[in-house]
Amino acid sequence: MRKTLIALMFATALPAVAMAAMPEGPGPGAGPMGGPEGRMMGGPGPGADHGPRGRGGPLRELDLTPEQHQQIDRLMREQREGRRELVEKYLDKMPAADQKAMQDEKDASRKKTQSSIRAVLTPEQQKQFDEIVKKQDQRRAEWREFKAWKAQQPQKAQ
Repeated sequence: MRKTLIALMFATALPAVAMAAMPEGPGPGAGPMGGPEGRMMGGPGPGADHGPRGRGGPLRELDLTPEQHQQIDRLMREQREGRRELVEKYLDKMPAADQKAMQDEKDASRKKTQSSIRAVLTPEQQKQFDEIVKKQDQRRAEWREFKAWKAQQPQKAQ
């Protein structure tokens, strides 16, 4: 129970930390969804290749060379991937009921945010937004199917 609580607290704190680290104001990829392709919940998108300077972070003042940008971006990607793997490692140990409850809460939060964003948009933007959301939902469904398939692979080998 204690490990589950710690893992849950860690998982719920990550989005807050990520949001706190985001720069204020419009930056690269500014727009209703981060650009024409849309980018709601993470992942690379427009402006992702601008490096730390383009994000407005503390490294912006260092006047980095393009090579330094590439190296730092690689290190930051590795760190994000490591954090994601760490969270998944502990989330996988949670009871299925807790995992489902957390996923349901995340989904409800995402839908509420989408609804709030949609309310700000013009009718034309809403149509584009709905297409973006539809594509994202499709990708999520495909990812869930893949994870379910992958989870069954070791069982078939035995």
